[in-house]
Amino acid sequence: MTEPRVHREIERKLDVPARFRLPSLSGAGNGIGEVHRQPTLRLTAAYYDTADLRLARHRITLRRRTGGGDDGWHLKLPHVDEATRDEVQLPLRTRDAPPVELTTLVLGITRGAPLLAVATLRTERRPSLVFDEHGRALAELTDDRVSVSIDGTAKSHFRELEVEAADGRTADDLQPVIAALVAAGAVESGFASKAVRALGPRAVEPPDVAAARSVHPREPAADALQALITRHVSSFIASDLGVRRGLPDAVHQMRVSARRLRSALKVFAPLMSAEWADALREELAWVAGELGASRDREVLETRLLAGLATMDDKSARSAEAVVRRELGAHEQQATSQVDTAMCSARYLALLDALVEAARTPQFSPAAAAPAAEALPPLMRATWKRLAREVRALHKHGHDDAWHSARIRAKHARYAADALAPVFGKPARKLAGQLARVTELLGTHQDAAIAADTARTLAAAKGVGGRAGYALGQLHDAQRAEVQRVRGQFVKVWPKVANPRWRRWLRAGATP
Repeated sequence: MTEPRVHREIERKLDVPARFRLPSLSGAGNGIGEVHRQPTLRLTAAYYDTADLRLARHRITLRRRTGGGDDGWHLKLPHVDEATRDEVQLPLRTRDAPPVELTTLVLGITRGAPLLAVATLRTERRPSLVFDEHGRALAELTDDRVSVSIDGTAKSHFRELEVEAADGRTADDLQPVIAALVAAGAVESGFASKAVRALGPRAVEPPDVAAARSVHPREPAADALQALITRHVSSFIASDLGVRRGLPDAVHQMRVSARRLRSALKVFAPLMSAEWADALREELAWVAGELGASRDREVLETRLLAGLATMDDKSARSAEAVVRRELGAHEQQATSQVDTAMCSARYLALLDALVEAARTPQFSPAAAAPAAEALPPLMRATWKRLAREVRALHKHGHDDAWHSARIRAKHARYAADALAPVFGKPARKLAGQLARVTELLGTHQDAAIAADTARTLAAAKGVGGRAGYALGQLHDAQRAEVQRVRGQFVKVWPKVANPRWRRWLRAGATP
């Protein structure tokens, strides 16, 4: 397969009437220099989407375009702000069906629904290159006259200006050009793309998982839980796109979303349909497990190499080679496991189930009670389970007991986080205290696994004496870290367990 090319596009769009005349941009003391008119282009772009426009409703466009200098398949993905998008480009290998490299990237959005040609746009483009007063490239300004066809029938015409930043320029650099055009009568467009404008009102409807609304403590607990489910499903789907693009930390964020949602389904289980919640939890556990191999290997390798880096001798360098070789051998397998899982029918069915869960979750009659009455008792019960686990810990006890306490602490932290949008500051403060616990216990777990791995690698066949010695030292250092964390936990826990953090959890309390 051809490797896609990714281009970061910083662009602003403006609407203008048919008789609009481009103003002179240079010589106004605004930092704009010369403007060079370029040959007129005639572009034809076929846009692809699902029948219900799932891509457009997520501010994503997929097109096949000819007639310009970048003929090919273009997938435009949203970025951190409205003016910026990432454009993934592939050459014209296929005529009527988008290439699998691009359809796979948006599989978490389409959820396997067929991609159809939903509109064809023919554009007469009059481009100009804009330079600053020092002769450096500032932007490309295009004056586009667009005709829209849907199902072979002409539907509409419009005119639009685009101002795209030159390489190395920012959105702020475009402001003098935008200001001059607005002063001449242009209006900043409310459309994310030409396709959205062409497709009409349906293309600007909310995505399948709309933004969660705010819920007051006196409203039903069902409303608060639906908002919670919506937030985590939305985060999960957003992370899906990041994982498929190979973006940093995306696997971790997707796994966290799955864990938080699974934890909520467990903690608040008395307010939900048991069969429905259990089925979702089972599938979320499966996908978290599929993602785990990749993420756990990454975290483990980073910790081992960081520990060896502090030794700075030949033995450590020999051990570093062993770590990279042994853990690196699993990297491709872990990545392939994630890719296979995320393209499977089981995963697509999970996405459908998650979207449906956000839209129409299934609750028990108890969820009709006000949030202030129904939710705090479940948080208290989660806290009590954690406190019971902590009381059973011993400073020299088995790692498994500490790992079990970590799981309980995560449930409690996630539950407090879940209540924060409803109960506000008191819940956020409790969540902050529990974060201290989960971070310590997370470090404990990472160090314990690193110590076990170092010992296993040291005893592996073919590992030389120097490397084995360094790995043994690494094992001892990681076990020392385990004991250090346990000592710190013993000091921190009484502060976290202070009852003042939980006074707001009295039954019926409304902050």
